[in-house]
Amino acid sequence: MNYSLGERIVNDDPNNPWNMAPTYQVFENATSLFSNLFILQNPDENTNMFTNFGTSFFATCLLLTGDTSSLSNWPYEKNPTLMILIMLFAFIMAIYILNVFITLFGEAVKDYDDSHLIMKAEHLAKIELFYLLPHQRRWESWFPEVMHYYSSVNKTRKKIKEMFENKEWSTSTSEFSELKEDLLKKLHMIDK
Repeated sequence: MNYSLGERIVNDDPNNPWNMAPTYQVFENATSLFSNLFILQNPDENTNMFTNFGTSFFATCLLLTGDTSSLSNWPYEKNPTLMILIMLFAFIMAIYILNVFITLFGEAVKDYDDSHLIMKAEHLAKIELFYLLPHQRRWESWFPEVMHYYSSVNKTRKKIKEMFENKEWSTSTSEFSELKEDLLKKLHMIDK
């Protein structure tokens, strides 16, 4: 339904822009000696969103997104408690959200100490396969045939023990059996 913005149309349609516009009422100032007229905007359900639990919960959700319009009816200079509560709310929510992100990040990287090495190898393989010409793929200065990584002896022993327990370490059937046996000798470990 199309509504004219130049001519007022009054009906019960909640989407009518004339029903959504703020309305004002003229009052006579009966408290003063001079009877002056003044205009006030009529209050509605959104004037004070903290009158019941449902709308106050919604106003708090709006505060989380940064919308402070539900608090705009109170002057901040006359309500220092309100200013303190708003600043306290913003500070506590910032700390809370940062803690949530830290927890999520900690869960994401837990037990993946060497994942950056695997990711590096995967990226190198993708670059070599999809972004290089055949003669560039053979450049050993860019892509060496063997890559060396350094690890502490204690971490290496711990990882090999884990692989023994999970039955992932086998020197008899693996493709690098000689290297594995040599590594066990250098670490003074016995193949189980």
